Amino acid sequence: MKKVVLFSVVAMLVCFLSGPTFAQKPTRIKFKAGAVSSVVSGNLSGYKASRTFVIKVRAGQTLRTEQVGNNAITIYLTDPNGEDASDADASCNNRKEVTPTVAGDYIIKVVECQKADEWRGRFRFRVAVR
Repeated sequence: MKKVVLFSVVAMLVCFLSGPTFAQKPTRIKFKAGAVSSVVSGNLSGYKASRTFVIKVRAGQTLRTEQVGNNAITIYLTDPNGEDASDADASCNNRKEVTPTVAGDYIIKVVECQKADEWRGRFRFRVAVR
């Protein structure tokens, strides 16, 4: 009986640890010395997939993001206070601008555009802070 219980606990632990419950750690965006923008890339595996990035900005700056390339993405921005900082439009929402910013880490979440055909693979977007 002890072996059955032990096996069940181990099996549940393996399923729990290998499942999708563990999200990827956000990728921190850093610019090269003297640069004010960078092209960031990642991969998505379908409509339900997402990638998360973090960028630190100072108060009073302008943060801009825009899709680069053909794979249609939607970009969500969250400010350091946890509030939605996105300015929605009728397109795929693949361009965003926040001005003026508040100081701290902004979270950038990228997903496939739900208004376009499904795809899998690499995406790119430009992020600029001035």
